[in-house]
Amino acid sequence: MKTVNPKQDFLRELAPGELQSLYDLMPDISFFMKDTKGRFVALNRMGCEFCGVASERDAFGCTDRDFFPRSNADEYMADDRAVMESGMPILNRIEPAPENKGSPRLVVTNKIPVRDRSGRIIGVAGFSRRVEHLRCADTVIKKLAAAVDLLHCHHAEPLTISDLAKRAGLSGSQFERLFRKAFATSPRQYLLCIRVESACRLLVETGETVASIAQQCGFYDHAHFTKAFVKEKGVTPSRFRKEHQASPGHAGKGRKS
Repeated sequence: MKTVNPKQDFLRELAPGELQSLYDLMPDISFFMKDTKGRFVALNRMGCEFCGVASERDAFGCTDRDFFPRSNADEYMADDRAVMESGMPILNRIEPAPENKGSPRLVVTNKIPVRDRSGRIIGVAGFSRRVEHLRCADTVIKKLAAAVDLLHCHHAEPLTISDLAKRAGLSGSQFERLFRKAFATSPRQYLLCIRVESACRLLVETGETVASIAQQCGFYDHAHFTKAFVKEKGVTPSRFRKEHQASPGHAGKGRKS
């Protein structure tokens, strides 16, 4: 009989820590995992560099307050708590690198909740990617962050480059150039990814019809939604729902099919 979700079956067979060495091969990415008390339980080489420790083991049991200025650490830990309490990720937030105070470098940070096999949130995981070619004043960081916030909060609306550039206080050409340097993709493609990810959550966590979800996430019709979804996820929305609602802790509510 064909397995329903070969990815999940494969991951269940992995030995603990089997992928850890892969994280150390990413020279420009800091990867970490923390428990519900904010204590580090995993850290790759770049993460160790940011924290100023020689090895991952030196960070075990420590929190951000052991490595970073109190104001920065409190902000990082507040973000971690928000992710764990809401179950919602933080996606592509632009911020100054934590490596040292006043660093001209920027990082793009992502955080997701970590669940056990029963679906209970037991921690947070994330990574920060250095943005090597975008060194600029804090005002520009804030401008890009404002546009990214608009994309995430209003992704279902018909946003244009003009709308985003206006929010950032930049010209259209300036905004597109800086955005591509920061995210290695266009604002339009980034918006499409946000819409697909939003649809993923609704497919798993609600019983709304696929057509309704498409509309709620900013797609102009069912066919457009399906085409974009398959391109990003490799399966149709209906197949994605079927596979993920069968997972522990992801039962749909009042599914309408």
